[in-house]
Amino acid sequence: MNMKNDRNGLRTWLEIDCRAIEKNYKIFRSLITTKTKLMAVVKSNAYGHGLVDFAKKLERLGADWFGVDSVVEGLALRREGIKAPILVFGYTLSDKFKEAADNDISITVSGFETLKTLQKNHLSRPLKIHIKVDTGMHRQGFLLKDLPKVISSLKLETWNLKFKTEGLYTHFAAAKNPAFPEYTKKQIAEFEQWRTAFKKVGLTPICHASATAGAMIFPEANFDLARIGIGFYGLWPAKEIESYFTNRISLEPVLSWKTIISETKELPKGAKIGYDLTETLPKESRIAICPIGYWHGYPRMLSSVGFVLVGGKRARILGRVSMDMISIDITGIKNAKVGDEVVLIGKQKKEKITAGELANLSDTSHYEIVTRLNPLMKRTYLC
Repeated sequence: MNMKNDRNGLRTWLEIDCRAIEKNYKIFRSLITTKTKLMAVVKSNAYGHGLVDFAKKLERLGADWFGVDSVVEGLALRREGIKAPILVFGYTLSDKFKEAADNDISITVSGFETLKTLQKNHLSRPLKIHIKVDTGMHRQGFLLKDLPKVISSLKLETWNLKFKTEGLYTHFAAAKNPAFPEYTKKQIAEFEQWRTAFKKVGLTPICHASATAGAMIFPEANFDLARIGIGFYGLWPAKEIESYFTNRISLEPVLSWKTIISETKELPKGAKIGYDLTETLPKESRIAICPIGYWHGYPRMLSSVGFVLVGGKRARILGRVSMDMISIDITGIKNAKVGDEVVLIGKQKKEKITAGELANLSDTSHYEIVTRLNPLMKRTYLC
């Protein structure tokens, strides 16, 4: 694909590598048994990669389910023709119950207030729900002491037909380090108590507990459905897992972020750069301007410490990252000129900059780096 033509009129854009998506998909399919369904987690604009296009690609590859944060995201997928089951992880307002039910979107129920509201609603068709239980994350979910009351509430569905208990799930709090499995094993054991109790009263929900890290390290917890998020994007849940699977699994980052040089200039030694004059040039230098900034999702924390790639070489950020611009040092990069491609995340010749590198320099995680990429930037799928 000729990207020069595709990026006409664009000052910054994202490239999504379909080949990398397919590779990562095959890896996770191979890690779970044929009895376990595979959910593609595409919440938060598919971790910054583009909700609809990413979901369409994964549905073509064979994803069984999709996980989103809100009914709004679920409806966006339905409007674009996604047919697979969809589960909303986040809190659902009661005025969205009807839309969810009418569009066959399942919601998470994690508190008695929501259960009570469901029992009062008058829906034309039963709403599918997944009961979220708190086995140790201590975020969403019913506690183990709530089990008898939850069971009692769910049995009401046999006569009011207002909702259908489709799923039962939990979320691991510390499954990202293979060296310390004890806490996750305790969570699995507690979840088993819920599964057993549901089975005893005749409830047979789809049970799921593992996200990317859990699916890789705790196969016994894959149950009926594995929720794969960060792994599909070619990013590791944690460095410890990446190290643990060295020479066994190789995930491939799917996303590259690029911009252009919009201006160049020669500046003398001692020149001050950017807002608040935060950087002083130690020598005569050649600088370039790129039309991206923290509005686009480039962290302000990278001021004076981050790098981009120009002509296959690293160019340091000079001074403050502005709302819509950055200055970079191209003194040692011959022939760099206006219009040249600049890589913010990705590869260029033999060099590369990863989302993880930006995260380390910004004192955050690569999850935050990719999910905060402005959704208005064009995502081009290279398929």
